[in-house]
Amino acid sequence: MKFMIPFLIAALPVASVAQSQSGHAPGASGVAQPKTTEVMVILTAKQGVTRQQIMAIMPSEIRETVKLYLDGQIRQWYSRGDGKGVIFLIDAKTQDEARAVMETLPLSKEQLMDYEYIPVGPLMPLMALMGAGAQKP
Repeated sequence: MKFMIPFLIAALPVASVAQSQSGHAPGASGVAQPKTTEVMVILTAKQGVTRQQIMAIMPSEIRETVKLYLDGQIRQWYSRGDGKGVIFLIDAKTQDEARAVMETLPLSKEQLMDYEYIPVGPLMPLMALMGAGAQKP
């Protein structure tokens, strides 16, 4: 596994060329962006919000979050390692779709959390491993 990371870093320029030929639109940096398959949402309590305020809402937040998970809208969820919130992977193709899901939750309705939305998709340097013949027309 150690050898894979340097390979992926070295493959970035090659993958960028492969991506630009594969029809993926380049992003602001000029490098092609992956197709968004999920949106990562990082939740952090707003400054000044107390633990007691959050815990008062948690029973309903948990129930609604589980419903979204069982419905397939939340694919994965994690506690932040720093203890400052949670991370969700939302089944959404855009940040707006993910935002609409998050706005249904009680903590959002009470405006107690800050949200960071990050679109994610396939690891694009892997396209270089597939070769030019594997490119989508």
